[in-house]
Amino acid sequence: MRLTFLCTVLLVTFTTLSADLEGQWKGILSIHQDFSDEQAIYLNLDKGSELTRIELTDTDVYALKRFKVNDSDAFNIEIEEINFKSRANSRETPRCKLKYNLKYNDSTGYLEGTFTSVDCRNYSGYVILYKADYNFPDQKKSDLSHLWVHRLKMDLDKGFSAPAIRKKELEDFKFKPIYFDHDKSVVKAEFHAYLKDMIRVVQGHSDIRIKVTGHTDAVGTDAYNVGLSERRAKAIKDFFVTHGLPEDKLEIDFKGEREPVDTNATSEGKQHNRRVDFSFV
Repeated sequence: MRLTFLCTVLLVTFTTLSADLEGQWKGILSIHQDFSDEQAIYLNLDKGSELTRIELTDTDVYALKRFKVNDSDAFNIEIEEINFKSRANSRETPRCKLKYNLKYNDSTGYLEGTFTSVDCRNYSGYVILYKADYNFPDQKKSDLSHLWVHRLKMDLDKGFSAPAIRKKELEDFKFKPIYFDHDKSVVKAEFHAYLKDMIRVVQGHSDIRIKVTGHTDAVGTDAYNVGLSERRAKAIKDFFVTHGLPEDKLEIDFKGEREPVDTNATSEGKQHNRRVDFSFV
């Protein structure tokens, strides 16, 4: 009867979890807030699969534990490990049962908070996780390497959001042209904030580069305008590099007056043509 009641409570609790909390998570935990002595943690918040797995980074030492949900709402969850499903036969095996108080940060996409041991004195620390698409390692042997752990630490050091948030930012990012004054290649201050935002998006993805293409209006010779469009593209490239974007993430091109987006018969049209365009490559 008591077991039936417990299962009912768990079922009711999980039906109240928001879509942001449900699913599989992985991250790191540490007694230090800078995660300098991190351990890998996997957390399964799928209904009926309430498991945590802690692994010593870059080893096969692990502990796989069942947990219960003590409390939750749309953004917060408290869970408590209740027993071991399996664990490595090692003196280094994480043996403490932990209670986690976690909060979902909808701006960064991380589930973060603290842990405290329920059976080991003076053992507590910090946790940060992100939602990920992977096969939860619920067997004794895990096929997952810990490269993602080191990547996560680098992401945190750089202030990056969780991968899902960065992917959404990339999908939603809208390119806008950068305009120049007549016969000038100086990047105007009004565009600096937008360019820095573009840098942030590009830095969050190791597999994309950005192409910078310079253009001019039709005033002047073709040869002169090709050179002017090149100087404009290089000015943008220099801005990117100065503000931290690696040069190997950039490619430049220059078209002179050959690809106008507006008429060259009016001042307004010429202004639209004196530009730099962008694309991901």
